[in-house]
Amino acid sequence: MQQDESARYIPGFGNHVSTEAVAGALPVGRNSPQHPAFGLYAEQLSGTAFTAPRHENRRSWLYRLRPTAEHPPFVRYEGAAKFAPGTDDAPLAPNRLRWDPQPMPEAPVDLIDGMVTMMANRDPASLEGVALHVYAANRDMDARVFQNADGEMLFLPEQGRLTLLTEMGRIDVAPGQVALVPRGVRFRALLPDGAARGYVAENHGSLFRLPDLGPIGANGLANPRDFETPVAWFEDRDQAVEVVQKFMGSLWTTTLDHSPLDVVAWHGNLAPWRYDLSRFNTMNTVSFDHPDPSIFTVLTSPSDVPGRANADFVIFPPRWMVAEDTFRPPWFHRNVMSEAMGLIHGAYDAKAEGFRPGGISLHNLMAGHGPDLATWEKASAAELKPHRIDGTMAFMLESCWPYRPTAHALATAQPDYDAAWRDFPKAKLPE
Repeated sequence: MQQDESARYIPGFGNHVSTEAVAGALPVGRNSPQHPAFGLYAEQLSGTAFTAPRHENRRSWLYRLRPTAEHPPFVRYEGAAKFAPGTDDAPLAPNRLRWDPQPMPEAPVDLIDGMVTMMANRDPASLEGVALHVYAANRDMDARVFQNADGEMLFLPEQGRLTLLTEMGRIDVAPGQVALVPRGVRFRALLPDGAARGYVAENHGSLFRLPDLGPIGANGLANPRDFETPVAWFEDRDQAVEVVQKFMGSLWTTTLDHSPLDVVAWHGNLAPWRYDLSRFNTMNTVSFDHPDPSIFTVLTSPSDVPGRANADFVIFPPRWMVAEDTFRPPWFHRNVMSEAMGLIHGAYDAKAEGFRPGGISLHNLMAGHGPDLATWEKASAAELKPHRIDGTMAFMLESCWPYRPTAHALATAQPDYDAAWRDFPKAKLPE
């Protein structure tokens, strides 16, 4: 089909424009129908964070012959050196990446030695950014404690419980729960089940807090009453105890002649806590269109730009799907925010295959991504009756800063592409 080659324009700045090169290509009254006209693919292009104020929010819905996500991995262009930044860091490819779960160790390993940094952004000294770690451990921390001067640590167990003995109390956290240890608070970890595996989100920026609810009103999402702070607890141990401290991205060690977990009483509003993710009060559409994932935000760490998060901790929990005439899984998308995802249990509704509990996927800013072919085919053909997504808990650590995988992570990364990405059928426009 040939296009009119004469240039035509719509005047104005920042207007909300609707335009179509083929009559009937734009859906009426909705963004993401189950069956876009002519077999086109609905894809959102976000130039600002989902949660940017309305007058600053920039996004457009595109209806394409093929999804942007359908492409092979990028390789470096031979003339790229003239555009390279003036640093010694290796250039970061704009490719989607995926990692398998961390294997359980064979030798005895505690939480400190079993933790591996997978990706990070920003320098901790800037008091901005976030890092994502994974851990796999099979031994208690006994005569050693850990202290993180770089940021607060959000623990997300995937297998096995953790008991975090902190200066300010004892926290038991199981898969399906999360626990936060504030920056600088010392702790050691016990493994009640003998082994444990999971994720740690390390926030270097503004403290995690509950997001504003806006038009949702006074209730919904994560409610303050469901967060639990431990009561005072201490240990009186006069023996050598190693203190391992994370400071400016490196680990440092010293030894005390006693346990530093010796706080007998405390008061204040900086403290560890835990939260059961099953208490999250999910919001969702009851009419049409798949909402932005910001409606699943549990915690947010704001940046200096209103509505743009340094880090958002988002979950995809069990919930009802009732949207009418809607492609219900997460849509095809290019986002100015960068998305690191993990899976606690079950299957993620956009990736039925290949994304396993304990694994990670990374979609950095403006990487085209969306459902795999099997999920797209199933959702496009599904009978749209009320459907409950159950037995799953995925999470996303979204950040306005691009993630850079560590050398260890790059050595174990897999491309988040498979042959099926090339099999999306091309839309058929009228003659």
